[in-house]
Amino acid sequence: MLEQKFYFGKKVLVTGHTGFKGTWLCKMLLHLGADVCGYALEPEPEQKLFALSGIEKQMHSVYGDIRDEQKLLQVFKKFQPEIVIHLAAQPIVRESYIRPKYTYETNVLGTLYLMECIRSTSSVKSVLNVTTEKVYENKEQPDVLIDESCPLNGYDPYSNSKSCSEFITQTYHRCFFKQTDCAVSTARTSNAIGGGDFSPHRIIADCVRAAAAHEQIIIRNPDSSRPYQYVLEPLTVYLEICQKQFSDKSFEGSYNIAPDAGVSASKLASVFCQKWGEGLSWKVQRDDGPYEAAVLLVSNQKLKSVFDWHPRYDFETAIEKIVDWEKIYLQSPERIAEHMNQEIADYLKTE
Repeated sequence: MLEQKFYFGKKVLVTGHTGFKGTWLCKMLLHLGADVCGYALEPEPEQKLFALSGIEKQMHSVYGDIRDEQKLLQVFKKFQPEIVIHLAAQPIVRESYIRPKYTYETNVLGTLYLMECIRSTSSVKSVLNVTTEKVYENKEQPDVLIDESCPLNGYDPYSNSKSCSEFITQTYHRCFFKQTDCAVSTARTSNAIGGGDFSPHRIIADCVRAAAAHEQIIIRNPDSSRPYQYVLEPLTVYLEICQKQFSDKSFEGSYNIAPDAGVSASKLASVFCQKWGEGLSWKVQRDDGPYEAAVLLVSNQKLKSVFDWHPRYDFETAIEKIVDWEKIYLQSPERIAEHMNQEIADYLKTE
């Protein structure tokens, strides 16, 4: 269970803080009373969530490239974080086929430079590198759940670059951090969905754009299945891992963070249409896009065993929360910051 008082006054550095998960995470940390510093690229025009959340003036926000080791090191030296949560990445599978070199530089070199900064900063006591459930060699066996002991070998450039990020983290842990009081873990997180994800090539964002334009939702691969989870679910686990290992290194490790079952794209679209109403519908329109796995299912048994964890929101509740968020955004965007505060407070009360 997350000890909410733990974060009061703690100095937490979040890389990738202007992204979808980064913004929600910083909002949650501020709610818990943490002293938060973020390091990320300046938001692109379509990345509206960071501005909508109203958090920039409540935290230390530094714009910089994760590949700029010297600038990142200066942030570490000045802020002296106690906890580091690494989210900065090129996170889109399709984009990784278009820009593989940039994807590897960001996701691999970015992790390397971060580990070097941590190695030279004695204040850091707890580190979490957030990767993805796609780091595994996926043989697409629908009846087989992948656990943390399975081999890592992501197929596409994004997934593979995250496998490399895992290897770097493991090596630095073994060679540099194991004998120190700095604890290091990785979080292999499945697809997080929630209000405010404006990214291209993501199914919820595509659904919202279609709904706002009063158009049919287009689904590329209706039978593909993913373990979708509401965004606050994995973020709370991140905070719990960092909290637990801060004082007890036996909690170090790699953890799959995923719901109990996957959901097909067709079911997601159907439930979204039902919750949105207004006659919204969807259709299949396949394209000639690059290969993406049709089935990806990971085991969450380690997380349940170590942290006595269970998902708090089922899939339909997650979609309801997203529809509520997006309709508020479309009608009264100035209400979003407070709505996010309320969502976080309500979620944390469910513990």
